[in-house]
Amino acid sequence: MDVIRLAIVGYGKIARDQHHPAIDANDSYRLSAVASRNAEVANTANFESLDALLKEGPTIDAVSLCTPASVRTAQARLAMAHGKHVMLEKPPGATLAEIETLREDAHRCGVTLFASWHSRHAYCVAPARRWLATRKIRRVDIEWKEDVRVWHPGQAWIWEPGGMGVFDPGINALSIVTAILPRPFHLTDAELQMPGNCQTPIAASLDFVDGVNMPIHAEFDFRQTGTPPIWEIHVDTDEGRLTLSEGGSRLSIDGEEVDAGPDVEYPGLYERFASLIQKGESDVDVAPFRHVADALMLGQRRTVEDFIE
Repeated sequence: MDVIRLAIVGYGKIARDQHHPAIDANDSYRLSAVASRNAEVANTANFESLDALLKEGPTIDAVSLCTPASVRTAQARLAMAHGKHVMLEKPPGATLAEIETLREDAHRCGVTLFASWHSRHAYCVAPARRWLATRKIRRVDIEWKEDVRVWHPGQAWIWEPGGMGVFDPGINALSIVTAILPRPFHLTDAELQMPGNCQTPIAASLDFVDGVNMPIHAEFDFRQTGTPPIWEIHVDTDEGRLTLSEGGSRLSIDGEEVDAGPDVEYPGLYERFASLIQKGESDVDVAPFRHVADALMLGQRRTVEDFIE
């Protein structure tokens, strides 16, 4: 196909701030429709639901699902049953089993399914992976802290089952670490801090090891206020400390910056999605989500003072 006729499903903050600009900037796409209960886009066909769009809307080739994970699986299956390619915002589903059924559905329907991890496309992630490939890694420390009221204003779904709480941003760190480290790793300990009025954690402290017992420690927190968010990954090696900061857009070695670049995460996602469609392939990597699922299942829960009112 010459141009991918795309629909956004769920036009909230992430779609407005990231997806829509990335689509407009990529000549491989034309935004043909939007399906959203609470928003409309000027000069675009608008519908209240994906079902209405598929029944009444213009012809489309693909959908980008920016809805909460709790409803995303049903929407993905509906779109694929109609022969549409599907991009899933992170996390790709509410459970690992859901994602496996989507993978099978995509194969059966002959369409592309892309479980996207936008942070892996940050400017310095690939250079960091290449640098670490030739070094001996001794330890990894992750610090991912932000203010939930800034990044998820009024979004109650994030505190409900399937919303993931602090793992919604924390999974971005895990998507980077699973991409830059040479060996897989697994959870050994987790403490989750749960507000009494929520069903998902507001903070988490995690410990992992890989196959040679190299330690990985992560601190996630939604209560970072008054300062910019902290999105940093530190990797101690036999040739110095590598640091990815600002979510992967800056790279330094032993405190000296060696690379930095613009925000290219969502443009990178849409380049990847177009390439997958052209090749007739899917990309459904669940490694970051598997670590979150393990933490939610095995983590020790500690109730903290109510934070969300």
